[in-house]
Amino acid sequence: MTGAPDTRPATREAEPLSVELTGAGPRLSRARPRRPDTPDAVLVEPALVGICRSDLKEIAGMRPGPSQFGHELVGVVARSSTSRLPVGARVCLDPNVPALRGTGFARWMWAGGDGDLLARALPLAPAGVGDRRLVFAEPLACAAHCLTMIRRHLGGSDLRGATMCVLGAGTAGVLIARLAEAAGVRVLITNRDADRLTFLAERRVLPRTGGAPLGETSSDAHDIVVIATSYVRPEVLEHALRLAHRHGLVMLYGGTAAGDRLPGLGCDLDRVRRGELVQTTEWRGKPVRIGGSYGTTPGDFQHALRTLSDSPDGLGVERLITAEVSLPELPAVLRTLVEERRFGKVLARP
Repeated sequence: MTGAPDTRPATREAEPLSVELTGAGPRLSRARPRRPDTPDAVLVEPALVGICRSDLKEIAGMRPGPSQFGHELVGVVARSSTSRLPVGARVCLDPNVPALRGTGFARWMWAGGDGDLLARALPLAPAGVGDRRLVFAEPLACAAHCLTMIRRHLGGSDLRGATMCVLGAGTAGVLIARLAEAAGVRVLITNRDADRLTFLAERRVLPRTGGAPLGETSSDAHDIVVIATSYVRPEVLEHALRLAHRHGLVMLYGGTAAGDRLPGLGCDLDRVRRGELVQTTEWRGKPVRIGGSYGTTPGDFQHALRTLSDSPDGLGVERLITAEVSLPELPAVLRTLVEERRFGKVLARP
């Protein structure tokens, strides 16, 4: 592939080619992406990219760890050095596979590594499923992994008939709730502000059990409580501990930072979440288990793709979409989403 002619379409000099994350925030760039110096490489033309809350955390400087800027995508292979990913193949992106890559917020994105690594990092999209549904593959895989870890923390038990409360009515919370309901769990979504629940009801994506403001939920009422807010803040964790049954499981899905603890709860929250551990402890005399979920596996990604393909309406994910923007519009939209409270999923079409 090295030295091969550039077969990409010509681009006018004035056109932006990508949105780069700089110290001053997101900026348009006209620099062409460069092929990684790796045994194999694949050039992807992103068709549709979802804006994730981790993108917004990066812009705000509040996300530790390696960058995953612009990772919710579906695109088409434009050039490839591996037969595992032929030109013309439609792919998604699993950002937890350590391929060298650029951002999906671009007209072109290189991904580099060996052929096997790239085949895992760029899973093939199922035929007959639209881009607007497939762009949810990565967040749905994270939700699937959360359920996988719940089962593991509960000793591999069947979740059918269990009661679950999901704290946080953003995209992550909705996807966890919808997947859990499909697995036979009785799910309630709760949120601090009722207007987000109203939005979900109007979009017809609440579980059958519905939603309730956080202050109106019953104590000691759930086998499983999932914290799917952006961060596991002390006040949210206290609500989760209140809602869980004795010996119930509280799942840490939202963001944590090194050293995070809740006074009175003997648990290193960040260690449990990132290590995907489960710890038995007590909260105000009530025995509880604290478990963690972090990232995805290739199996979770395949489960997400099958669900989007086989479910009659893809769990209703497309009803969460509230806007589509072009690449030149994206920097201003990203800044607005950091600064303002918005509902639903915003997509970019590079």
